[in-house]
Amino acid sequence: MKRILTLLFICLSLNTAWAQELNPVAHPDAVVRSGKARFTVLTPEMIRIQYSDRSLFEDRATFAIVNRRLPVPAFTAVEKDGYLEIKTSALTLKYKIGGVIDGRKPSAEVLNISMQLNGRPVLWYPGKDDAMNLKGTTRTLDGQIGDNKRQELENGLLSRAGWSIIDESPLARRGDGSTTFAFDKQVDGIDWVAEPVDKQAIDWYFLGYGHQYKKALGDFIKVAGRQPMPPLYVLGYWYSKYQRYTSDEFMEIVNDVKRFNIPMDVMIFDMDWHTQGWTGWTWDRTAIPDPEGLIDWMHQHGLKVSLNLHPADGVDDDEDFFNDLREDMGLDKQTKRVPWNLSDGRFYHNMFKHIIRARERQGVDFWWLDWQQNLTSKYVDGLGETFWCNHVFYNDMRLNRPNHRPLIFHRWGGLGSHRYPIGFSGDSFTTYGTLAWQPYFTATASNVGFGYWGHDLGGHQQTGGNDPEIYLRWMQYGVFTPIFRTHATNWEGIERRIWKYPNFPSLLETVKLRYALMPYIYTAARQAYDTGVSLCRPLYYEWPEVNNAYLFEDEYMFGDDILVAPVVTKSESDGMTARRTWLPEGRWFDVCRNKVVEGNRTFTDRYAMEEIPYFFRAGSVIVNNPPMMNLNTRPDRLILKVVPGGNGQTKLYEDEGDTEGYKQGAYTTTTISHEGNTLTILPREGKFAGMPESRSYTVEFLAVNRPKAVVIDGRQLTDGSWNYDQQRRLLTVNVARTACDKKTVVTIK
Repeated sequence: MKRILTLLFICLSLNTAWAQELNPVAHPDAVVRSGKARFTVLTPEMIRIQYSDRSLFEDRATFAIVNRRLPVPAFTAVEKDGYLEIKTSALTLKYKIGGVIDGRKPSAEVLNISMQLNGRPVLWYPGKDDAMNLKGTTRTLDGQIGDNKRQELENGLLSRAGWSIIDESPLARRGDGSTTFAFDKQVDGIDWVAEPVDKQAIDWYFLGYGHQYKKALGDFIKVAGRQPMPPLYVLGYWYSKYQRYTSDEFMEIVNDVKRFNIPMDVMIFDMDWHTQGWTGWTWDRTAIPDPEGLIDWMHQHGLKVSLNLHPADGVDDDEDFFNDLREDMGLDKQTKRVPWNLSDGRFYHNMFKHIIRARERQGVDFWWLDWQQNLTSKYVDGLGETFWCNHVFYNDMRLNRPNHRPLIFHRWGGLGSHRYPIGFSGDSFTTYGTLAWQPYFTATASNVGFGYWGHDLGGHQQTGGNDPEIYLRWMQYGVFTPIFRTHATNWEGIERRIWKYPNFPSLLETVKLRYALMPYIYTAARQAYDTGVSLCRPLYYEWPEVNNAYLFEDEYMFGDDILVAPVVTKSESDGMTARRTWLPEGRWFDVCRNKVVEGNRTFTDRYAMEEIPYFFRAGSVIVNNPPMMNLNTRPDRLILKVVPGGNGQTKLYEDEGDTEGYKQGAYTTTTISHEGNTLTILPREGKFAGMPESRSYTVEFLAVNRPKAVVIDGRQLTDGSWNYDQQRRLLTVNVARTACDKKTVVTIK
C-alpha cells in the first residue's frame, strides 16, 4: 500500500526562531516512524536517523544536540515496493522496511541517502568512510611539536565529499574516549546528565550540505545551540605564566605594563595561587597574604582576574571549608578527602556553595579549568570529565552571576563544547613548526563551531634560550587569533614579559594593533553568534571549489574582510623572510605594500621583522579603535579605514560588553558603506544601556591621490580639517563629534 505524506510549512524568520526556547522534541509533522526505525526531517539537508531494537527513541537533549523543534521542511514520505522513501529538496532517503540499521557493516541495501554535489550523484550508506572530512578539533595541544597533533583531530561537520555524520549514538566514542549522554531534570537550575533510554540505539544526524559550508554551520547552531559571545575584555591582552609569583611580583608586572604603556585586560593567577599540590583550593598566603586586596588592586587597575584549577584530586582535609563540605556530604569525621565527583548533584551543590563561591566573593572573575587527569568519570561510565566540567562551571556562572556574561577557560570536551566558551589549547613547544600549524588548527576548529581557541603565544615549553624573533612572529600571529594571551611554563629562564625583549617596540606594536582592531573583532564575534561562522575560518568557506583554498592551510580569513598569511618561518641572514601566499579571486589591499593587488594568483614576497602579511578585501571599511589602554572604557572616537579597489560596507556592532543583554536585543549596529569616493555612516539602529549618544570619527582613505576637496554633509572642509600624507598616500579626514542617530556623508573630490 502506498502512503504519501506531503508537508508544507511557512518559514519563520531566523530571529523569530531564535526567540523561542530550545526544545529537543521535534515537531510531530517532521517525524516518520517505520517499525524500529525513526527519521526526523530537520532541514532539507539534515535528517536524523534513529534505530532501536526496543523501539525506544531519545527525545531529550543530548550533549551535542539541544534543539529539534525547527520549522518543518517540505518533504514527502512514500512506502513502495518494500521501501520507505523520504524526499526533500536536497536529499532522498531510502529505508528497507523492517531492516536492521547497522553501521558496522558498510552496505546500501537497508539504508542509503542520495544527493547531488556539483551536478554529480553522491550516495551515502551506513559505514561509508568519510575520507574527505575537513576535520574539527581535538581536546588539547599538550606536547604539540609541528603538526604531530594532526592525526588526533576529530571529524568535523564539513567534508569535501558533501556529507557528514553527527553520531550521538550512546555507544559512539568521542575523541577523549567518552560518550554522549542525555540531559534530564536539573540540579540547581543546571540541566543534568542522564542515561540514554536505549544504550544500544543508533542516533545519527546526516548532513548533506554539499559545499555550502556556511549554511551547514548555520543549521548546526540551530540544533546544537549558538556560540555565545565572550565578554569584550576577554578579547584583549592577557598576561599569564606558570610561575610562583608573590603579590609584590604580580603588582610589579602590572606597574611595568603601565610604565611601558602596554594595553592589557586580563591577569592570570596560575596554579601557584594555592598551597602546594596539583589540586588546591586554599590561598598560599606566604606568597599572596591578602588575596582580596590583591584582586581588588587588579580591578582598580582595570584588570580581570582568573584562577587556574586542577580539580581532579578533590578536596583534602587541610583545605579551607573542608569540614563544611564533608558535613554537607554526610561523610564521617575520619574522612581525609572528599573526592571530586561533579556528576553528583549533591557534590556540585556543596562544593560550589562552600569553595567556589568563597573565591568568587573574593573577586575572582572567571575560572581556568586545566583538567589533565582521568578523561572519563570514575562514577558514571563514559561521562567525559572535560565536557561535564565545562557544562557545569559555565552554567553555574550563568545562573549565579547573572550581571556578567558567563565564560570559562577550558579544553575541548567534544561536540557541543562550543556552547561553553572559551578554549585553552594546552602546552605546545616553542618551535617554528608548532607555530606554522596553529593557523590551520585554529581555523579548522570552526568546522565544529569552536571559535575561541586561546594558545600559549610564544609556546609553552622551550629547549633553548628566549628567541626574540619567534616570539615576535607568534605575537604577530596572535593579533589575528580569537584569544590574545602570552603564556609559558615555569622552566628557568623562560620569559614572556614583552618589555624584557630587545625587540620590545615591535612586540608592543602587535598589542596596539590588536586593540586597534577590536571593533572589527567584536563585530565578528557577534556574527559568529548569529551565523555559526567563527572569527577565524578556513579559506574554503568562501572559495569551496578552488583547490588552493584547501592546500594553503596556513592562511585563513579573520572575519569577513581580512585574509591573514602570517610569517611562520625563521628569517634569512638579511633579516627578511620569504612567504608564499595564495590570494583568492577578486581584488585585495596588501597592507604591507600599501596597494591594491589582483587575486586568483600565488606569489612570493619577502617580509621584514615588523611586517605581517595581511590583506583587506578591496572596498571594505575596517573600523579601528584609537590608542587605548584597556577595554573597560568605550572610546568617543573611531577610526574608519576606507579600503580602495571597490565598493563595500560593514555593520559596526556594539553592546554592553559584559552582560547577557545582547541575547535579548540590547545592542546597536551602525552601517558604514563605501561607494566610489563617498563614505556614508548611516544612523545607528538599536539601543543598549550606556550607549554613546555621539562620537567623532577619523576617516582614513588608504592609497588615494591628493583630493581637490573634501566634503562632509554637503559642506566643503577647510584644509585644517583634513590632511594628506604624500609618502603614504593617506588622506585623513576628521569628522567632528556627531550624534549617532544622524547620517554622515564624507566625499572626496
